[in-house]
Amino acid sequence: MAAGPTHLLVIDLETVPDEPILPADRDPAGFPKPIQHRLVTLGFLLAAIDRDGQGECYRVRRLQAVSASARDERTMLAGFWTLVDNTRPRVVSWNGRGFDLPVLKQRSLIHGLTALNWHRTEPRYGYDYRFEPNWHCDLMEVLSDYGASPRLGLDETARALGLPGKWNGHGREVAEQIAAGDSAAVDRYCEGDVLNTYLIYLRWAFFSSRVSACGHNASIRNLLEFLEAGREAQPHWGEFLERWGSSTQPCPRFVIERTDEPGPQPAESHLRSEDVLS
Repeated sequence: MAAGPTHLLVIDLETVPDEPILPADRDPAGFPKPIQHRLVTLGFLLAAIDRDGQGECYRVRRLQAVSASARDERTMLAGFWTLVDNTRPRVVSWNGRGFDLPVLKQRSLIHGLTALNWHRTEPRYGYDYRFEPNWHCDLMEVLSDYGASPRLGLDETARALGLPGKWNGHGREVAEQIAAGDSAAVDRYCEGDVLNTYLIYLRWAFFSSRVSACGHNASIRNLLEFLEAGREAQPHWGEFLERWGSSTQPCPRFVIERTDEPGPQPAESHLRSEDVLS
C-alpha cells in the first residue's frame, strides 16, 4: 500500500465555454459539459503536511493563480499533473468531483496528456474513490454526506464560518472579464475561492479529528503570517485578512485548545514577515 499524502493541494478552476466544440443545437442557457470548458485560471494553495502524535498540521508553501494570459491551456494542465506527481498531495476542492476534476481530466484528453501518480496511489482508495477524503477531499460532497443532505454553496458556507466568501467577484463574471482582457481580476477572484476552501477544510479537519485544536490554530497562524508577508505585493490578500478579521461570527479564526475548559480563544500572534516559512 502506498504511503499517505505529503502535501495539501487546494484547487479552484475558472473556465469559459470552448466555443468551437460546443454543439450547434445546444441550449444557450444551459451549462456546458466539462470537456466543453476551456481552462483560463488554475488557482491553488500548496501546503506541507506535518504529522505528530496529535494529528496533522499544515504549512503554506505557495498560493498562486496560474493564468491563460501567461500560459496556454496545455501547459497549465501538464503543470497540474506534474505538481501532483512531485508533491503527492491530498487534493482539496469544492465540487471538485462534479466539475474541477472532470474538466482537468477531460481537457487533458484533448491535449494528449498523462497523469501518472494520479492513478498510482492506492489500488482502491486513491484519488478517484468517492467516499475516502484522504486523497481527494471534495468538501461540498463531504459536508452534504454525499448528497444525503442539501449541498451547500462555497459562498454561503464561508460566510457562515466568518470568512469573506466571494467578496471580490463571481463565476458568472469570468467570461466577460476574460473577453475584456482582465485576467488579473479573474486570478484574484480565484485565489479568494482557494483561501475560503482552505479555511473551510481546516475547520472540517478539526471537526473530524484529523487535526488537533493546537494543529488547527498553528495552521491558521501560519496562513496569517504568509498572507501578511505577501499583502504588499498582493493587496487582495490584505483585503481578505481585513474582512476575515472583522467577522462577528463566534469562531472565525481560532478554536479553543482545551475543550474540557471553556475559555477565550487564543490571541492572534504578532505577524512578522521575517517569521514566514520559506
